[in-house]
Amino acid sequence: MITRTRSAAGACALLAALTAGIAFPAGAAAGEPTGEDAPKVNLVLDVSGSMRTRDIDGGTRMAAAKQAFNEVLDATPEEVRLGIRTLGADYPGDDRKTGCKDTAQLYPVGPLDRTEAKTAVATLAPTGWTPIGPALLEAADDLDGGDGSKRIVLISDGEDTCAPLDPCEVAREIAAKGIGLTIDTLGLVPNAKMRQQLSCIAEATGGTYASVEHTDELTDRVNQLVDRAADPVVTPVATEGADACAKAPTLESGLYTDREEFGKQRWYRVDVEPGQELRASVSVGADRAVNPPYGVLLRAVTVHGREIVRGEAAGNGRTDVLSTGLRYPKAESDEEDAPAETVCLQVTNSFSVAAGVQTTPGLPLELTVDVVDGPSDAGDVASFGLGRGWWLLGALILAGFLAGLLWGWLSRWRFAVWRTN
Repeated sequence: MITRTRSAAGACALLAALTAGIAFPAGAAAGEPTGEDAPKVNLVLDVSGSMRTRDIDGGTRMAAAKQAFNEVLDATPEEVRLGIRTLGADYPGDDRKTGCKDTAQLYPVGPLDRTEAKTAVATLAPTGWTPIGPALLEAADDLDGGDGSKRIVLISDGEDTCAPLDPCEVAREIAAKGIGLTIDTLGLVPNAKMRQQLSCIAEATGGTYASVEHTDELTDRVNQLVDRAADPVVTPVATEGADACAKAPTLESGLYTDREEFGKQRWYRVDVEPGQELRASVSVGADRAVNPPYGVLLRAVTVHGREIVRGEAAGNGRTDVLSTGLRYPKAESDEEDAPAETVCLQVTNSFSVAAGVQTTPGLPLELTVDVVDGPSDAGDVASFGLGRGWWLLGALILAGFLAGLLWGWLSRWRFAVWRTN
């Protein structure tokens, strides 16, 4: 699903620096959590020359970032593995090729030594270019490995200066890998162009974007994003749907991510035992400019092609994530060893783009599959097929018939009273 409406929301950003010779933090002591499932956060900080600008609470943007980082480092939960990467911190020259390689890991992702990290941040001075795209690629590699949540928090005061490596396309490529990494972005005193670029980066991975104009806002926002990384999360499993049910992967209950091309369809298979109920939902996110209107269709179909039930949603450009779902209860069987039914789930979209907008990779898709015990209460609308409309249609017809009889009787009674008077 995605990536509703999206969120993503999506689906988050912050700091980093440079300087060679700073010691790596000591390893964790015995008993400290060092597992591969620990949540990881990489703070990516723009240290380009524009960070010298004095327009945040009377001080420079760099001073505001340093103050915020010191407070964030003090408040980082013990279980979070935190790192700091910089961009534009080392090269002060005019050679664009060299400047666009200027990104470095200031503090490695791992158990946090607050003193070491603060010392590293204190050395930072606004210097060079703004290679956001290359920095995001490196930051994603910094978080490689493990099954815990992964988050990049990017803080920048300007748009990327190293095109044609578009940072928005970089974010889409990262999302397409299916590694469950979210990028949140924070814009310092943003302009319209920067806001658009940072929003696009965040939306591509289900992250969030926020503009910041005061030091306390920056501190609060980064703290929220670091704390969010420590929250329990369900990591989606990357899958690849097929172009036909016969070739589709069989899914169990869980959360899955995929990519769907514009105007195409994806097929998945789910086995449903007698007495069980299939509950499925899908979210498809428009992570780039699309033409309204558009829609998403989720169908449950038998292996012979007969539609069982469907869910659909339409949009007109006011939201960038569409979600829909369905329920299918399979009746109990009198046979003791009755086989499971294979249900084919088809996801179709009607998104389109204007000329010049890239169509690859496909749109981010998030699919939730849940196979549970079927409804035992006869009052459950799904057990009667009300979700498919037939019972509701019958109830409306009966109600209309009774209302017509009542209205006719009242009309005749009023006419008789009028004649009598």
